[in-house]
Amino acid sequence: MKIYIVGIGMDGDKTLTAEARNAILGADVLIGARRMTGPFLGLGKPVFESWRPEEIREHILNSGCGTAAVLMSGDCGFFSGTEKLLEALSDFDTEVIPGISTPVFLCAKAGIPWQDMHFVSLHGTDGNIVRNVRRNKRCFFLLGGDAAPADICRKLCEYGMNAVKIYIGSRLAYVDEYIAEGTAEQFTDIKCNGLCAVITENNEPEMSIPSGIPDGEFIRGSVPMTKSEIRAAVASELKICYNDTVWDIGCGTGSVSIECALSAWNGTVISVDKNEEAAALTRENAVKFGCDNIQVVCGSVPEVLAGLQRPDRVFIGGAGGNISAVIGTAFADENSPRTVVTAVTVETLNEAVSAFRERGIEPGITQISAVRTRSVGKHTMFDAQNPVFIITGGGR
Repeated sequence: MKIYIVGIGMDGDKTLTAEARNAILGADVLIGARRMTGPFLGLGKPVFESWRPEEIREHILNSGCGTAAVLMSGDCGFFSGTEKLLEALSDFDTEVIPGISTPVFLCAKAGIPWQDMHFVSLHGTDGNIVRNVRRNKRCFFLLGGDAAPADICRKLCEYGMNAVKIYIGSRLAYVDEYIAEGTAEQFTDIKCNGLCAVITENNEPEMSIPSGIPDGEFIRGSVPMTKSEIRAAVASELKICYNDTVWDIGCGTGSVSIECALSAWNGTVISVDKNEEAAALTRENAVKFGCDNIQVVCGSVPEVLAGLQRPDRVFIGGAGGNISAVIGTAFADENSPRTVVTAVTVETLNEAVSAFRERGIEPGITQISAVRTRSVGKHTMFDAQNPVFIITGGGR
């Protein structure tokens, strides 16, 4: 039995490749979701409507056919169900036939290249829209579910990116195809029907991930802020991956949250503080630095941590004497996130070390004493900062 997995392009008609058409014409049965099989009902072949790999496998086993064609939207390698289907059909003779994908089609219509494009699927997910646009010259967003082009544009404008260039494609290759070009602020109320895609073009993308951002760049208030030298050391100790979930406990102005969010650009930072001013400042700084992957939670620990997304990394800059409880919550359910605590008093240092040792972890301890300079008349004087202990344990 031969199984062809066929990318049918945009519409299953004019964007269908010759190889794909031949596989469909030669198949004994056509399989796929209704939108995929619909254009080929006129062929008079048996059709099985399903997109679930196990159902497809079961049907193929019971059909007695010699050749089957499973139809996939666009290209089989672009946010497609092909990967899971191949796993389900691993003991069959399968062949994947590529199709024309949505970004290739829309870029051709817009007259722009796609070799340097960053791809994001918002089908069933929220995604980090602003963070991705800030990092890349061009982003392609595949929309689905509740996400719409206007939602992307409103989010960009909320974060001060009104002038980002936008290309919108709706119902591509169909008779009611709609393509628009403009800026984010022009499309905040646009209504698009059916399947949509959006391309963003940012001519001033971030060229690096900063560490130890100067203190003066943050919006400041009366709440404490972790200074730049300590932030750089903390970020190094956390070893954040691009898709991590990070807890920042006692976020203050959000300076550590920002640096974590810049590194975890495809992840989430959950910033927690019991002080409403601190929570508000963190939100303001998240907007300033384009970090829509920061979620701010105002409340006391450990109670407020219940139900939060499980962390891969934890930073504790202030827990109000509840360090052990915070670490206990973070390490629940056999979770062992890499955790960093900063302490400026001996009591907090002892509390953190004891919290790790209670869980069989021998923490690493580093003490940093930063000295800056300041001008006094014609002279340059040294200005010592408070020494800080950095305590690290857990994770990898």
